[in-house]
Amino acid sequence: MEFIISCLLLFITVSPMSLMISAVVAFILILNVGPLSEAALSANYYDQTCPQAENIIYQTVRNASIYDPKVPARLLRMFFHDCFIRGCDASLLLDSTPKNKAEKDGPPNISVRSFYVIDDAKRKLEKACPNTVSCADVIAIAARDVVAMSQGPWWNVLKGRKDGRVSIANETVNLPSPFSNATTLIQSFAKRGLSIKDLVALSGGHTLGFSHCSSFSARLHNFSAEHFSDPSINSEFAINLKKKCPMPNKDHNAGEFLDSTSSTFDNDYYKRIIMGKGVFGSDQALFGDYRTRWIVDSFAKDEKLFFREFAASMVKLGNVGVIEDGEIRVKCSIVN
Repeated sequence: MEFIISCLLLFITVSPMSLMISAVVAFILILNVGPLSEAALSANYYDQTCPQAENIIYQTVRNASIYDPKVPARLLRMFFHDCFIRGCDASLLLDSTPKNKAEKDGPPNISVRSFYVIDDAKRKLEKACPNTVSCADVIAIAARDVVAMSQGPWWNVLKGRKDGRVSIANETVNLPSPFSNATTLIQSFAKRGLSIKDLVALSGGHTLGFSHCSSFSARLHNFSAEHFSDPSINSEFAINLKKKCPMPNKDHNAGEFLDSTSSTFDNDYYKRIIMGKGVFGSDQALFGDYRTRWIVDSFAKDEKLFFREFAASMVKLGNVGVIEDGEIRVKCSIVN
């Protein structure tokens, strides 16, 4: 509207020849604006083409979660790891080929599991609405559903993403690390258009799930020349973690839940950070930095505030790197 008003004002103040040139330029610009608005994500994207899409995904995710309680945390993590590399384009789902090692096989993603749930939902969607729902949208909807199923917030997922055709394992080095400090995390999120508030809110996704010792044992043994263990860890908590993760550790399945109510989406994660019981160094770092500490305090005191901000940040994360020239994969693990 502002653009059209500007054009009208231009017509009033310029010569006839300039008027003609301006009219042509305005027409070209209006033509160019159209596809951009059409490509925007929408909560109602599949209302006409596949109205049953969200229900198909929900039922698939729900049944898988009943069978395996680890599914919610895994699917939420899958969404984060997909969106942080090349944006939310389902590049994480692509299998490696003889000529290319894909994201799925990058070191940080070796422990990502439950791809079968997305594949199962996609098979059902292809039967109901062939070549319609992208794998990227399936991940985004599934992430929302597992949070809501775990007693967390619900939000309208914006849809209309396309699936990417490129997946490179080496790019996973750009994923946030459990060993990162606050400055590194803030910079990593900022590169994706995400604020400090988004960083702290999305870190709250750690309220679901479990970590193996390898992601935090460096905080427990020979931490530095001055400290055997990370001094930011609650001393009693550190003792318990050392029992679970001794050196050397022969139990590769050993680890710790990321909060004390790991199957329920709540604000316990933030309360534990305040007590010095963050499992990851990156978690505890949020309470050690003045830029993030006050947000941790706010979410620990007000669960409803955390829910609102988490939902808003998930929508924002879902907009990262959305591509217009991708495809709708028939099978999520391979390009068409």
